[in-house]
Amino acid sequence: MRVILQRVTGASVIVDKRVTGEIEHGLLLLVGVTHTDTRAQADWLARKIATLRVFRAADGPSHFDRSVLDVGGAVLVVSQFTLYGDARKGRRPDFSQAARPELAAPLIEYFCGQLRAQGLRVETGVFGADMRVESANDGPVTLVLESGD
Repeated sequence: MRVILQRVTGASVIVDKRVTGEIEHGLLLLVGVTHTDTRAQADWLARKIATLRVFRAADGPSHFDRSVLDVGGAVLVVSQFTLYGDARKGRRPDFSQAARPELAAPLIEYFCGQLRAQGLRVETGVFGADMRVESANDGPVTLVLESGD
């Protein structure tokens, strides 16, 4: 699994002119799934994200003292198969490394459940939909996380 994590002061997902997910202070997670991804990798990522120190303490000098749990933030999860796009050859990305919806959709749903189990409020986009994602990146802080084997 591959996650683009952004610390945000707000983020939302709009599908067919309707807000399907919205958070204020927290993390925007763009999540891609490949063919070999498993629940164990989703478990690892959920634990990592919940405790990753990417927020500033109210009185601290560092930007990286607190986790999303520590600051009472929420998470917005947006499925994004294009994270596994390969644009090294030609002029059109190859998405063959992205998992098919039959694997990706349940794994992303499971991942959201694991984030909730960590104590996080989780909002989502709509799997497979044409989504408009709006966000206000805070910092800016953007990280790429990949689940290991």
